[in-house]
Amino acid sequence: MKTLFTKTLSLALLAASPLALTACGESNAQEADRFAKVEIKTEKLTDGIAVLFGAGGNIGVSYGPDGTVLIDDQFAPLTPKIQAAVAALEAEPVKYLINTHWHGDHSGGNENFGKAGALIMAHDHVRERMAGEQTEGRGNDPASPKEALPVVTYHDGIKLHLNGDEVHVKHMKHAHTDGDSIVFWKKSNVIHMGDLYFNKVTLPFIDLNSGGNARGVLAAAEQALTMVNDETKVIPGHGPMATKADLTDYRDMLKSVIGAVEKARGEGKTLAQIQAMKPAAQWDTNKDAFIKGDAFVEAVYKSLEQPAHADGEHKH
Repeated sequence: MKTLFTKTLSLALLAASPLALTACGESNAQEADRFAKVEIKTEKLTDGIAVLFGAGGNIGVSYGPDGTVLIDDQFAPLTPKIQAAVAALEAEPVKYLINTHWHGDHSGGNENFGKAGALIMAHDHVRERMAGEQTEGRGNDPASPKEALPVVTYHDGIKLHLNGDEVHVKHMKHAHTDGDSIVFWKKSNVIHMGDLYFNKVTLPFIDLNSGGNARGVLAAAEQALTMVNDETKVIPGHGPMATKADLTDYRDMLKSVIGAVEKARGEGKTLAQIQAMKPAAQWDTNKDAFIKGDAFVEAVYKSLEQPAHADGEHKH
């Protein structure tokens, strides 16, 4: 269970949604009432793979004879609705759960699913961050209970052979956070990007306090593009389903903004001067976006101040 910060963050990522929390001091009852209004919407992608849209990160579902695999699980109050959506697919209860990263809008249901018997998997840093108290930059995120923690962790990735497919889970270093993974179903040609990709709802959120770096988000998009083709169904962390062309546009946006900020920094311009140049203006079109142009430019600027991360380096 995570604090209201992560709940506020992820609900805000619904952009134009009326669900976004506006007051950090909102009571648990008010919060529960908002989750009570959330509807889980299901979109079938291929035989045996679907995506669930609700409040928080988009959920991937693989189901078949080997059991049900869930990619992320949104918030704890939504677990019964998510379980009902899985059952409506005529799928078995969740047997495997993969977290694309540690944020509460993607891992908030872990304790519920863990207690129900799901085997939870994630990158090493996801378990490390969830197992410890997170205080840097965001108030206080207490340690998660034991049942919520990933049981199987990996450094570079893991390959699963389930439901007639090869599921490639790959770590993307120091990007949205320091523990991001993408999940690719080779046979079904579906990829889940987690929060390495926000589609049409906001500019990228780089969690610098969780080891994130804009250069890593660009590198992740580049790597994902080598794995997909024009028929690939792309599940973003937030926003509607996407295609390779959409992801290519996202990559090009990242290259453009990072390149402009890097050039201006090299010329000695300050952050304020670079923000005044509005290098992200072309893509800063959603007035309800969680991350707007100036905030994204600041994250890029601060990312470029950081040295290139060594593989495996981790900072709390």
